[in-house]
Amino acid sequence: MKKILPLILLITILLFSALVYFLVFPKEDMEKEVVVSPIPDFLSIINNKEVSSLSLWLPALSDFITGKDSIPNITAKSALIFDMENKKVLFEKNPKERLPMASLTKIMTAIIALENPKKDNKYRVREEDLVGENSMGLTSGEVFSLEELLYGLILPSGNDAAEVLANNYKDGRTAFILAMNNKSKALGIKDTNFTNPSGLEGDGEQYSTSYDLMVMTHYALTNFPLFAKVVATYEKQIEQTNTHKGFTLYNETNLITSYPGVKGVKTGYTPEAGFCLVTYLDYKGNKIIGVILGSENRRQEMKDLLDYSLNSIGTAPPPHI
Repeated sequence: MKKILPLILLITILLFSALVYFLVFPKEDMEKEVVVSPIPDFLSIINNKEVSSLSLWLPALSDFITGKDSIPNITAKSALIFDMENKKVLFEKNPKERLPMASLTKIMTAIIALENPKKDNKYRVREEDLVGENSMGLTSGEVFSLEELLYGLILPSGNDAAEVLANNYKDGRTAFILAMNNKSKALGIKDTNFTNPSGLEGDGEQYSTSYDLMVMTHYALTNFPLFAKVVATYEKQIEQTNTHKGFTLYNETNLITSYPGVKGVKTGYTPEAGFCLVTYLDYKGNKIIGVILGSENRRQEMKDLLDYSLNSIGTAPPPHI
């Protein structure tokens, strides 16, 4: 017992000393020793509401699989083929170069619309929504569901559908475009800028990169089953209702019917952007996202790149048209 008493006394003295220290010394003196790294604005929910669905999936371009075949010679200004299963790059050409992306803009338009659906699921068409050459064929006063408009947004690349989605956003069109840009930041991509929901030229500088578009597409495919369903559809019949006329929509340009395993995604074209294409391939367990910007022949070049990529990972490409 005599040996234990000194130990108890020592512990008591130490606890008393610690208590005196915290009572005597001001808290601000202690806080000066703590260095807190500021959170970047794009990761602060106060400055970026899209952080509530934060997703930082940013694969390294250095993880590269080199194919044995000769590398395809393409006219595209930029291209990126990514293997989602092995998380490896299969082909790249200027993947971080900022370029106009035309209607590939609508991938982000779909993301914002899907993340912010209207509670009543009623999207009314206004006269100002009827813009651009590519259209779903809407008429002012018609009312659609979100799913119906997504088919019109993706299959015929309807600029009118894009504007309807933006103008029916809770805080209006300008806020919708801000949400598109904030969502890009929340995804961690830094080389993308949106000025409208359709991709049409004339509203300011609108650009992206093959890398950023690959990240966007991966996010949309992995988080929204409806997006994956819509982009993989070749033909869609939208029946007439008491709020809108009927539609027959086709997706003719994304290899869905000509390259087995292609599950669509999105095409784009303007004179400034050239021919653009994002393609998703799910073939024999291989899941590949391909992006082409500024091509003269996007269909053939994407097929050549998919053939090359499948051969690179040891899978024989399918016969295709």
